[in-house]
Amino acid sequence: MNISVKIADERVADVRCDADSLIVDLMDGRTISVPLAWYPRLLAATPEQRAHWEKAGAGYGIHWPDIDEDLSTEGLLRGAPASARPLG
Repeated sequence: MNISVKIADERVADVRCDADSLIVDLMDGRTISVPLAWYPRLLAATPEQRAHWEKAGAGYGIHWPDIDEDLSTEGLLRGAPASARPLG
């Protein structure tokens, strides 16, 4: 029996936002799209601040230095909204 298994690569390839969503492309070809409303810091940020992101955690995380926001691909795949923490 020959079983083919594709290994998932959950590292970040690209990140973008539209008016309502955070969209994250993963290295394995999957795309995650979640509501910006789940992430108040991103929702309150300007388009320029949202566009200024960096890979973090060996590529398994996303950091927005201008707004001090960090998300992981694990949390995004799990469908976990941001925990409540004060803005600013």
